[in-house]
Formats: sequence, C-alpha cells, structure tokens
Amino acid sequence: MREPTLKQAKCVLTFLATTVRLSSSLTTSINLRDPSLLRTPSVTFHRESLQVFDPAATNSDIKDGSAVVALVEVMNRADAKKAIDISSRAFKKWRFQTTAIERSAKIMTLESGKPINESIGEVGYGTSFLDYYAAEAISIPFSNVALHFSRRGKVMVVQEPVGVTALITPWNFPIAMITRKVAPALAAGCTVVLKPSEVTPLTAIAVKQLANRAGIPDEVFQLVVADKNTTPEIGEEFCTNPVVKKISFTGSTAVGKLLMKLSSETVKRLSLELGGNAPFIVFKDADIDQAVNAAMSSKFRNAGQTCVSSDRFIIHKDIEDDFIRILSEKVTNLQIGSGLSEEINIGPLIKASAATDIKEKIDEAINQGAEVILGGDLLEKLGPNFLQPTILRNVDTSSRIWLSETFGPVVAITTFLHEDEAVNLANDSSSGLASYFCSKDLARVFRVAERLENGLVGINEGIISTAIAPFGGMKESGLGREGSPAGIAEYLETKYVFLNF
Repeated sequence: MREPTLKQAKCVLTFLATTVRLSSSLTTSINLRDPSLLRTPSVTFHRESLQVFDPAATNSDIKDGSAVVALVEVMNRADAKKAIDISSRAFKKWRFQTTAIERSAKIMTLESGKPINESIGEVGYGTSFLDYYAAEAISIPFSNVALHFSRRGKVMVVQEPVGVTALITPWNFPIAMITRKVAPALAAGCTVVLKPSEVTPLTAIAVKQLANRAGIPDEVFQLVVADKNTTPEIGEEFCTNPVVKKISFTGSTAVGKLLMKLSSETVKRLSLELGGNAPFIVFKDADIDQAVNAAMSSKFRNAGQTCVSSDRFIIHKDIEDDFIRILSEKVTNLQIGSGLSEEINIGPLIKASAATDIKEKIDEAINQGAEVILGGDLLEKLGPNFLQPTILRNVDTSSRIWLSETFGPVVAITTFLHEDEAVNLANDSSSGLASYFCSKDLARVFRVAERLENGLVGINEGIISTAIAPFGGMKESGLGREGSPAGIAEYLETKYVFLNF
C-alpha cells in the first residue's frame, strides 16, 4: 500500500494537529507507538528551542510551519560542563561494568530525510556495533602477565578505560554514528557525553532513552543537545575541560582540525573521522554490470550524503560509453521523494543550502566543459531540498566538483587509459578515507589496493562498512579507527606494571 504524502499526513507531521508535550524539554508532533522515546534530559539552565525540520517538506509546508516536526530545548556550555562532571563521577563505578542499546527508523527518516528502507537498514547496522562490542567487552585482555622477564620479577600489562569521553556525531547516520562510538566506549568502561548534530537530535534522544531502558545508568551516558549557536562553545568545553580524556568526532575536516588545535592544551586522545572525496575506478577488464551495481550503492545511498560516497569516477576510456549507458538506465529508474514512502530510493538533501551549493558546482563544471548525461537541476516542485540524480562526463579534474567532497547524488566522470594514470588521479587528493575499484585481474587487485592512499578500499563492491572491520582514513581524512578490536582500543590506556614480589 502506498504511503501517504506529507499533505495527506498532516495529522502526523504538522503542528496544526494535536501536539504531544513529552517533557519540559521537547515538543513534537511525530506520531510514535512509543512517544516516550523522545523524552529528553531535564538538566538544562535556559529555555531556547531548536527547530527540527523535515528535509522532505514542500515550500508550502515551510510557509505554513508544518515543516517543523519538533522543538528541542537547546543546551549550552554550562550544560556540557555539568554533563562532564556527572560523567566523571559516574566513571568511578562504571569503569568496572558494561552493557548496550537499540532503535527507531521513522524518527530517523523524519529528521534526516533518508528513505525509510535505508533507515531500517541503518538500525541493523547500528545495532551490529552493540552486538559486536558487547562481545568485545568480555574479551578485552585487561591484564596480561608475561613469563619471567628477568630474575628480578615479572612484567604485567594492564588495559584500563581512558575515562570521560566526549563524542560528537553527524546527521547523516543518526544511529550508526552514535553506536559506533558509544558502544566501544561503554564496553571499555568509559563514561560518555554525547553531542549529536543539531539537525538530527531526535534519533539521539530516542537512543538515549533506549540505553537507559537497557540498563545504562543515566549518568554514564549523558546527552547534550545544542543548536548552531551553542555548538562552538560546547565543543570548546569538550576540548579544554581537563576531565575529558578522549574526544571522538565525525564531521568535516575543517572542524576536525579545530578540535585538534583546541585539544592540544590538554593533550587529549582523539579519534577523527573526517571528510572524503572517494575515487571509483573501473578498469577495462571489469565486469561492467557489477561495476555499475557497485557504483549505484556507493553513490546514491542516502542521496550521496555519506563520507564514503564515491565522488570521482575514473573510467577506462574503452568502456566509458557502456558504463554510462547502463548506469543511466539504473539512475533513470530511481524514485525521488519523501523518505516515508517505501518505494522511494532518493530522498531530499539535508538542507536547501546543500542543494543549491551542489547545483552551483554542477553549473561550474558545465562551464568548464562537462557534459550533462542526466539531471543537473533542482526539483523545486518536490521541495527546496531536492536535487535530480546527476551524471556528468568529461569533468575537468581542476573543477570544484572534482576537487571537493560533493555530498550529493552527482556522478562526476573522467577517463584514463593506463593503470598508473588511474591510480595517480585517485591519489591526487588531500583526503584518504574510502576508495573503490572494479577489476577481474587478481594481480591488479592486489597491486592497486596496495597503491591507493585510503583507509578503506572496496573492490567490486560499493558498500563495505561493517562492525567487524576497522573504519578510518589516511591523510586529512582523520585519525584512529572505529569498528573491530581497533575501535575499542581507542578507549583503552595501556599500563605497564613490573612485579618484584
């Protein structure tokens, strides 16, 4: 059965309908089977409100106010400091314990705009980190006594939780980015102060409620919700407060560099998952159908709004026409609209400004000689946040759409003839998060994988993230790893003890 449109679902999505007051710190019109998921922390010192918008809202929804799906009270630096102090006191007990959390796809779709099926998929992906680190929690070698090191005694190596951690998450994966950080932190025995994106606070609020229900003490997992104005001061508090021993951040490279600078005075441990600009190489010997399928999943998931989305398509000249033809057929069949409908493949971009910025990059590329195969325009009839899935060929490698992360549904194509040329084009970036290539030549597979300057390499596949593998970048794409045993190691200190007893 077809999902109702936003207009038809005003009883759910508009403040003209009956509004549910859930607590003193959140007002929402979202109709949930379990409204208590959106209860928020009561620790606040002021009463400014953050508006949470539905990215799929039409222009008329924006005008009549129904684009706002919730009001969340904003927290400030004083709130952040109080949460850190509470977390510090809780750490003394929590460091010797461990447990986990869970989900809500509808909330995620309403505030992030991603298709509901992708939100459901993210719930599974997000909870996989909980399952994984629940197992890791009981297998951490908290102590390891070596055999006789010398006549004088024995060597003992102890793993201990780092302490209070401050975690900052983005809007594009509202559940998974939280669980990927919170799960290993709690499993290691750390306490957590989490600041979610100001664009998608509702999913974080629901996760926090579920964490408390699962047995995580309130003081062990603190939530600080900010708006655009108070975010900088909260970030500064995280970085300069000596009680905080570790910061984990996923977001832009520019902000990551600022956090590094601010944290240097207290020499904090840092995990930074920063921007990408992923290359996608298709060699002449590749299975083109397989390559196109990998390109579709890598490029168009969440409308291209992922840090590992392919941005720079480097296609062998001899197969470019076939690749574009098959890709165009698949892109033409994508359904665009509100993510609440199960048939939708492409939802809105997170903000209208994101859509217009990408449109400007497309126009600049065209002026520099790029050819539009598909798309290239805004879809203002659907709403200000919608952009047509776009394919460009003959893209100038000096253009802005090639040199910078696009974060939208745009395939920018250039061609190559020789392997060295393709690898050099792929590595010609200050970013080094993800890369992809397609080939059936096993010798080339190992050769190119070794040469690519990226923390993640996908071969004949477009979706490669998993809880059991280390996720992180090289160059200016970040520090540290999330997922795998390496992810929990980021929250552990190693202590050496010499025993003469």
